[in-house]
Amino acid sequence: MFGGGGMNPRKMQQMMEQMGIDVTEIDAESVTITTSDGDQLVFDAPEITRMDAQGTQTYQIVGEPTQQEAAGAAGAVESGDADAADGSDASDDGDDEIPESDIKLVASQTGVSPSEAREALEAEGGEPAAAISRLE
Repeated sequence: MFGGGGMNPRKMQQMMEQMGIDVTEIDAESVTITTSDGDQLVFDAPEITRMDAQGTQTYQIVGEPTQQEAAGAAGAVESGDADAADGSDASDDGDDEIPESDIKLVASQTGVSPSEAREALEAEGGEPAAAISRLE
C-alpha cells in the first residue's frame, strides 16, 4: 500500500501515527492457538505486535510453532498431564477427563462458573470452541 520497501522506519512510524494507527510490541513467553479440531499450536518466545487502527486491534505473531495433537492419551502425556500419565485410561470416559485449563478457558471467555463451563464442555465432547459458542 505504501511501497515502504526502502522507507525510513522513523518516517513509516510518523505516517502510521498520522493515520491513527498505533503499533505496540507485546512481551510474551508463549502463545497457544487451539484449532477447531482440538490441535494446539504453541509458539515459545514469539514476537508479538498489536496494531490498533480505527477501533480494531490486530495481532501479529512471529515465531515457529510446535504442534500438539488433539486431546487424548498421547497429547496428555506430551503436555505433562499427570492424570493421563499415571496409568489411568483416559479414553474410556473422556467426559470425566476434561482438562482444568479448558474449563478455565471456557469460563473466562464466557463469564460463567467453572461448573457451567465443565457442563458445556461435556455436552460438546470436550471441544472448548464449541462450548464457548454454546454458552454465548
